[in-house]
Amino acid sequence: MIKIVTDSTADLSKEMIEELGISVAPLQILMSGETFLDGVDISNDEFITQMEAIEELPKSSQPRVGSLLELYDDLGKDGSEILSIHVTDSLSGTFDSACSVAAMTDSNVTVHNSKYVSQALGFQVREAVAMARKGFTIEQITARLEEVRANTSLYIVVDKLDNLVKGGRIGKGSAFLGSLFNIKPIASLAGGEYTPVAKARNYKQALKIIVSKFAEDVKGKTIKYVGISHANALSQAQHLCEAMKEFVDQENIIILTTTPVISTHTGAGALALMYVAE
Repeated sequence: MIKIVTDSTADLSKEMIEELGISVAPLQILMSGETFLDGVDISNDEFITQMEAIEELPKSSQPRVGSLLELYDDLGKDGSEILSIHVTDSLSGTFDSACSVAAMTDSNVTVHNSKYVSQALGFQVREAVAMARKGFTIEQITARLEEVRANTSLYIVVDKLDNLVKGGRIGKGSAFLGSLFNIKPIASLAGGEYTPVAKARNYKQALKIIVSKFAEDVKGKTIKYVGISHANALSQAQHLCEAMKEFVDQENIIILTTTPVISTHTGAGALALMYVAE
């Protein structure tokens, strides 16, 4: 039997986690001298309210080593194999930490780097569960996950530039000009790297650019997964979903609020579209 583990940045709802029968290791957030477990001790709405009230950017860190080791030990005690699928190593130390913990446990653990975050990570988790239930081996599943990864796209638009500056992703000068002209930067996460791809003057233009990229990417392909994640931007997420109805059945688009760890990097108002097209 193969059991699947992921981390809290996969942006999976509680209902989906239960349906998939997976285990989720929460990352940690340090804010105002307190440590919170991502998505466990604090909701995203509560987190954003507190984050915007303080000057210093909250810090995030990988899951607790002891808790992850206990999880691996427990899941593997019946002889089950474990496939642990995690956020890209370019944004978090979680993958490296999971590799270290996998070497400590007596359980048979394979650690996979999704090279993505949010629902784009969740797509790989969902694929792994479906294959595990059909009796595929770890090797077959990880090979398929690499195919899914290669056919995944993620575009994110950021509403405010403050957190990108505090996190060192853009300079203060760029942030000043961006704020002055109300610029909404759009970036991709291809290959696990945050890469700027366009700039928009407002959300309406940003959504138009993202939908255009989606339409171009999926032309002649089969759309397997589509997800929209947002940080306190439900209205914009719904507008994006509506704008995509020409290309995909809206019932197949999952809209979720992202976790506090991701909101730390993007800031409030961020919106991301991610999908797999093969």
